[in-house]
Amino acid sequence: MLLINILLAMAWIAITGRLTAVNFLEGFVLSYAVLWFVAPDKRSRYFTHLRRRIAFVLYFLWALLKANLRVAYDVVTITHYMRPAVIALPIGGKSDDEVALLANTITLTPGTLSLAISHDQKWLYVHTMYVDEDIEKAKQEIIEGLGARVQGLFQ
Repeated sequence: MLLINILLAMAWIAITGRLTAVNFLEGFVLSYAVLWFVAPDKRSRYFTHLRRRIAFVLYFLWALLKANLRVAYDVVTITHYMRPAVIALPIGGKSDDEVALLANTITLTPGTLSLAISHDQKWLYVHTMYVDEDIEKAKQEIIEGLGARVQGLFQ
């Protein structure tokens, strides 16, 4: 289905006569809608996975923006609001790819850093600069935010 979607997007480029990234994206979105409309099974793996990936990217960009603003605010104000802590996130039962993506997205987000994985590969240790109320709440934010979306990509 991805190949068909790309071919239809290329056909869109040929019809419009403009070879640009924006035009390709327009054609890709349009062809995705056409494929979804004519597909007999709306819950096929292609449609659900693409939606999950787009939702993950949008969520990550939103988390990235919020974290950047929080760190920037802390830098420019006189009072520092940092309350650093190291959190142990449970990762037992996750694939290596899942753990790698989770650790990398945590590290890419300002204010957090993946430190290590335990020897038994059941815990991911994360340093965070901002623990607002308690460590359990900060842990749940990561697990229910990035953790849940990363897990959704691998289902």
